[in-house]
Amino acid sequence: MQLERLLQKHGFGTRKGCRGLIRNERVAVNGELCDDPFADIPTDNLVFTVDGVDWPYAEFASLMLYKPAGYECSRKPQHHPSVLELLPVQLREREVQPIGRLDEDTTGLLLITDDGQLNHQLSSAKRKVPKVYLATTKHLLDQAQIDQLLAGVLLNDEPEPIAAAGAEIVGENLLRLTVTEGKYHQVKRMVAAAGNRVEALHREAVGELVLPADLKPGEWRWLSAADLQKLGYTK
Repeated sequence: MQLERLLQKHGFGTRKGCRGLIRNERVAVNGELCDDPFADIPTDNLVFTVDGVDWPYAEFASLMLYKPAGYECSRKPQHHPSVLELLPVQLREREVQPIGRLDEDTTGLLLITDDGQLNHQLSSAKRKVPKVYLATTKHLLDQAQIDQLLAGVLLNDEPEPIAAAGAEIVGENLLRLTVTEGKYHQVKRMVAAAGNRVEALHREAVGELVLPADLKPGEWRWLSAADLQKLGYTK
């Protein structure tokens, strides 16, 4: 792929702007300075550098983000900053978007991509991808609430009860809940239907992909091939 086109694909501006970056000797390819915008660059295992920052070549930009509270999962937020503002502008220029949504006050694992196929597979109701949440509740938890959640609770505007794929008490007011649907405010509504109330909500995992312990709120990283496998992604 021509170097100027490669930079444009990765969100570094127009073709003309990328050409200027290259000719001004601000771009290196695998550690070697390259000032030819039309150089044909092999993309296998490619790492290019712009202004000293390394970027891996990525056909699609697929990421995980530790979402902090106070951000909306929207490209056009209404009341709070967009979670996409936590990403470098080059990734935003690729028009990445969250896979599903977490409420403004919900924290934890959020997946973001410009890969339509990945987005569709993880969002499809037919695939029933499990999502694991830790919910801090207002009232003490008991086995009766767990039994209700596992048996199924009826939510407003839903024709049939919805059952949790997993539910366990991990503290007096701490519930680990696994759901496979993507209903609006689902966890909060399910807990309310079982007679309690969610005070704080954190997503621990999607599929078999668990939020890494060393990823801090507001930080992001690329999804690796192993991560995609844990998500059950197949092309």
